Amino acid sequence: MHMKKIRAAKLWIYLVLSLCGLISVLPMIYMISTSLKPNGALYEYPPHFFPNKNNLTIENYIYIFQQQKFYLNFINSLVVSLATIALAAVISTALAFCIARFRFPGRKMLFGLVIATMIIPGTALIVPQFELASFLHVTNKLWGLIPFYVAWVIPFSTFMIKGFIENIPRDFDEAVYIDGGNVFTVFRSIAVPLSGPAIASVSIFNFLTAWEEYPWALTVINDNVKRTLPIAISGFFGEHQFTQWGYVFAMSVASLIPVLIIFICFQKYFVRGLQTGGIKG
Repeated sequence: MHMKKIRAAKLWIYLVLSLCGLISVLPMIYMISTSLKPNGALYEYPPHFFPNKNNLTIENYIYIFQQQKFYLNFINSLVVSLATIALAAVISTALAFCIARFRFPGRKMLFGLVIATMIIPGTALIVPQFELASFLHVTNKLWGLIPFYVAWVIPFSTFMIKGFIENIPRDFDEAVYIDGGNVFTVFRSIAVPLSGPAIASVSIFNFLTAWEEYPWALTVINDNVKRTLPIAISGFFGEHQFTQWGYVFAMSVASLIPVLIIFICFQKYFVRGLQTGGIKG
């Protein structure tokens, strides 16, 4: 009797989780389904969640891939995102290593400031950031996005990587020092390789932050050639007499390809990094 109750409870848990999972993926399924419909079929009545066999088409994808500005905006987002994760990985790993391994005056205050910056919403800083960008003459420049994105993601990255480095035995450091190495050798040979899962995990988050960011890029860049993909997608709204939802959703699906590739390639590091950082950090 007791085992039956346990099995029934597990069954209900699986059903609830399956239902929640289905609800969470329905918008994505609808987006893919709509991207495979001709624009005229979107306003048919009664509406269909999935396209009919007669309406199934890839003309929306053909249209967006024929647009030169799509490639330019796609490359812009890719360059900005890759540069962001590379710089953030180096800076946050070095900062986390210093906080975790060294004892110096103001160390706890420094880490407290790093944590405190995670509380401030990004939209609240748009005005001072724009003034800073204008002072540095980086407005309307693609590479001007990178330092701001890096600054946004460093606090969370440092917090995650610090927890990893703190759990690396100091015996490894001492072994390097005995062999004649210095602190840079420890950082390069011990801290970076052993904290690889944490670096990979935060890099995924950092890529998503830079890839999907919209308000700041819209504020600071005016040239269509230099704009990133989220702004290009929003440009399809109202570009014609009515919004071509097929084009919008086709471009949205295409924008997911790099994200899916990164998740598939680094999935094991992502899960391992979150588990270890959450338990030990």
